[in-house]
Amino acid sequence: MNLNSQVPDFSIPSTYKGDISLSSLRGKKVVLYFYPKDNTPGCTVEGQEFNELYPQFQAANAEVFGVSRDSVKSHDKFICKFNFKFELLSDADEKLCKIFDVIKEKNMYGKMVLGIERSTFVIDENGKLVGEFRKIKAQGHAKQMLDFVKGL
Repeated sequence: MNLNSQVPDFSIPSTYKGDISLSSLRGKKVVLYFYPKDNTPGCTVEGQEFNELYPQFQAANAEVFGVSRDSVKSHDKFICKFNFKFELLSDADEKLCKIFDVIKEKNMYGKMVLGIERSTFVIDENGKLVGEFRKIKAQGHAKQMLDFVKGL
């Protein structure tokens, strides 16, 4: 995906409303943040920060979605544990991960594994990719994304 290119429509399982498609979100900005795994320290911090700022994202006409390869059932537990107000998307088949090219080789305790590189993508109201952020740090990232969205 290149900046300013049209993001292909997708439909993916979501925690609250069944499947979510990009076309159903037209007219809103969309923040897709990809994270490695539910209930891990960095992913929890990132989720909590997005949750805290979620009303401000909504006020800026933006929807936030966390995306990982975890199941909807795992996402439901994660949401309940931390009372997230936004939806998590289950990309178990890596369809969305492939569109945004976020599966990377990572060093896990000295062993090379394939996993999600913490990344965030911002899509405008017309379905165009307007922001791409890779290799990010979880702490403080939600605020950076809110500032970016407000600047669009």
